[in-house]
Amino acid sequence: ASVLLLVLSGWIFSKMGGEFVPTLDEGDFVIQPVLKTGTSLSKTIEITTKIEKVLLNNFPEVDQVVTRIGAAEVPTDPMSMEESDVIIKLKPKGEWTSASSKDELADKFKEALQVIPGMEVEFTQPIEMRFNELITGVRADVAIKIFGDDLSILASKADEIKGLIQNVEGASDIIVEKVEGLPQMSVNFNRAKIARYGLNIAELNQLISAGFAGGIVGSVFEGEKRFDLVIRLEESKRKNLESLQNLYVDIPNGGKIPLSELAEITYTTGPAKISRDDTKRRIVVGVNVRNRDLQSVVDEVQSIIQNTVKLPTGYSITYGGQFENLQSAKARLMVAVPVALVLIFILLYFAFNSVKDALLIYSAIPLSAVGGILFLWIRDLPFSISAGVGFIALFGIAVLNGIVLIEHFKELKSEGVTNIEERIKRGTQERLRPVLLTASAAALGFLPMAISTNAGAEVQRPLATVVIGGLISATILTLVVLPVLYAWLEKKKDMNINKSGLVTIVFLMLTFTMSAQEKPMTIGEVVDLAVENNSGLKASSLQIDEADALVGSAFSFDKTAIYYEYENNPNDIEPLKVFGVSQNFKFPTVYFADRKVNRAKVRLQESGYAIELQTLKKNVYSAYYNLSYANNKAASYRFLDSLYQNFAHAAERRFELGETNYLEMITAQSKQKQLETLYKQAEQEVVLYKSRLKKIVQVDDISVKE
Repeated sequence: ASVLLLVLSGWIFSKMGGEFVPTLDEGDFVIQPVLKTGTSLSKTIEITTKIEKVLLNNFPEVDQVVTRIGAAEVPTDPMSMEESDVIIKLKPKGEWTSASSKDELADKFKEALQVIPGMEVEFTQPIEMRFNELITGVRADVAIKIFGDDLSILASKADEIKGLIQNVEGASDIIVEKVEGLPQMSVNFNRAKIARYGLNIAELNQLISAGFAGGIVGSVFEGEKRFDLVIRLEESKRKNLESLQNLYVDIPNGGKIPLSELAEITYTTGPAKISRDDTKRRIVVGVNVRNRDLQSVVDEVQSIIQNTVKLPTGYSITYGGQFENLQSAKARLMVAVPVALVLIFILLYFAFNSVKDALLIYSAIPLSAVGGILFLWIRDLPFSISAGVGFIALFGIAVLNGIVLIEHFKELKSEGVTNIEERIKRGTQERLRPVLLTASAAALGFLPMAISTNAGAEVQRPLATVVIGGLISATILTLVVLPVLYAWLEKKKDMNINKSGLVTIVFLMLTFTMSAQEKPMTIGEVVDLAVENNSGLKASSLQIDEADALVGSAFSFDKTAIYYEYENNPNDIEPLKVFGVSQNFKFPTVYFADRKVNRAKVRLQESGYAIELQTLKKNVYSAYYNLSYANNKAASYRFLDSLYQNFAHAAERRFELGETNYLEMITAQSKQKQLETLYKQAEQEVVLYKSRLKKIVQVDDISVKE
C-alpha cells in the first residue's frame, strides 16, 4: 500500500503545476496602458485621465489613482511618452463590493476600460513590477523573447504568437513590445537637381531644421541679458507637410524654387525602439498569469509555439521572466535536495553504526513526501520554491519518529526480549505517545502558517502545507509500516564474517581481479612468447637435434653376419660342415667423408632455424609496431572526434540561437562526420593488426603498449 501511495503521489506531482514564488498580495494595482507608438504627451495625459475617471467613478474599491508618465529626470526607468504607470490604491478588502478577489477585480477593471479605444492594458503590482524588471528586464510574469535581425520579422512573429496564445487558460494581459510604427518625416533629396541649381545638402537640411525645430538668426539683448533669436514655422504650419514642401529656397542666380522640387517629403513609420539581450536584437511578448499556475501556462504556450510557429533561419525563441527564475531555482533544488538526503543518511549511519538501521529509518522519507504532495494537491497549491524548502525541512523532521521507535526496539532486545512480535507490540505501545508528540508538536507549530491569510501568507502556506501533510503520512509510516519492515529484516539471518576473514577475501578478490586484467606487453615479451609458441621453430629445432645425432653415425659398421653350411662330399663318406663369420668394411676415407656430410647437414639445419627465427622476429616487430601505431592513431582520432562533437553541437546551438549561419553549422557537422569516419577506420585497423599479431604469436588475445 505504501508503494502504491508513493507511485500515486509521484504521478500527481508530475501533473502538478509550478511557480517560482507564490505572488504576494500587495493590496494595490498597477495598470500599464499600451498606447500607439508615437502618441504625444498631451494625448497620453488625456487617455490616462480617462482611465482615472473610469476607475474612480465605477469602482468603490478604488481609493486613489496616481499616474506617472515617461521617464524621470534621472532616467533609471526609461519610458517613452506613450508609456505610463497608473498606480491604483485600493481600500481594505472588507470594503469591496464589486469583486471578492484581486483577479476578479482585475478582470472587471479591464472590462470597464474597454470603452477607451486604441489601448491595451497590463495589470501587475507596484513592487512585483519593479522586481520583475530588475531581475529579468521584463515586467510581465512570462517573457517570450524572439531574437533576430529584422525588426519587421520580429514584430510579425510576435503578433502571430500573441494571436496563437490569447486563448490559453491563465494567460492574460498579452502585450507585444512596440518596436515599429513610430511616425517620422522622411526627406529624400534629388541630388541631381540640387547640383543643377548649385545648392548643397547642408543648406537644405538647415532650412528644414529651422522650419520645424527652429534656427538661430540673431541675438536679442535686454540690458545685460542676451537671448538667441530663433525663427520657425507657426504651430499651425508645423502640423502638415504642405508648409514644408512649399518653402522657397534661394538659388545662386537670384531666383527661388519650392523645396518640393528638390526633395520628396513624406510621412513614414520607422523603428520605435531597439531592445537587445547579449548584443542581439529581440522583441518581447509579455504574458501575465492569473487563475492558473505559471508552469502549466508556459508548458501549454511552449507546445503551441513549437508546433505552429516557423522561424526563419537565424531566429530563435527563449522564455524569461518569473519562468526563468523558476527553472534556475529548480536546477538548484536538484542539487540541494539530494545533498540533504545524503547528509541525513550519513548522520543516521553515524548514529546507529548500521546500514540496515539507517535504511530502515530512512524509509520514513518517501512516505513523508507522499503526504506533502497529497496535501498540496488537496489545497490546490502548485509546486513552488517555498514548497521545495518545505520538503527539505520535512525530511529532517520525518526521521525523528523512526529514531525514537528503532532505538526502543534495540533497548528491548538488549533487555532480553527475543520474540520479535512481542518486542514490536511492546515497543510501539510504549512509544506511541512520544511518536505522536514529536509529530504533532512540529505540525501544530506550522499550522498557523498553513491557515494564515495575512500579508506574506502566500509564501508561508505551501511550506507549512508540505510539512503538516508529510508529518501525518510519516507518523502512519512510523506506527504501521516501520514495525513491519523491522520484523521482516530481523527474521533475516545475519552474516557473521570476522574482520580478518573479510580482509583476506577482499585481498584475494583484488589480487584475482588485478591478475585477470589484460596487461600490455613489451616487444621483447611478445617476441619471447612468439618464439615459445611457434610450431615451425619447434620443428626446425628438432631437425637440428636430428642432424646432430647423425654426426656420430658416420663411423657405424654394418651388422656382422654369422653363417653355417652343410654340404655332401662325393669323395668322402662324411658330409662337409662349414662354419663362418663375415663383416663388410668401407674404405677408411669414406667414413670421414660421411662425418663431414653429417656435420654440414647440422649447420644447414641451424642456418634454416636462424633464418626462420629472424623472419618470425621481423614479422612480430612489424605487426607489433603496426598495432601500436594503430592504437595511437585511434586514440588521437577518438580525442579529435570528441572535440568536434562538442564543436558541432555548439555550432548547431549557435545556429538555433541565431548567432551564426547555416553554412557554418553544416561545415562543423561535416568535419565531425569526417573525423568520425577516420576514427572508425582507425578502429578497424586496430582489429586487423591485432588479428595479425595474434596469428603470428599464436595466442587468443594480446595487448601492446602504446
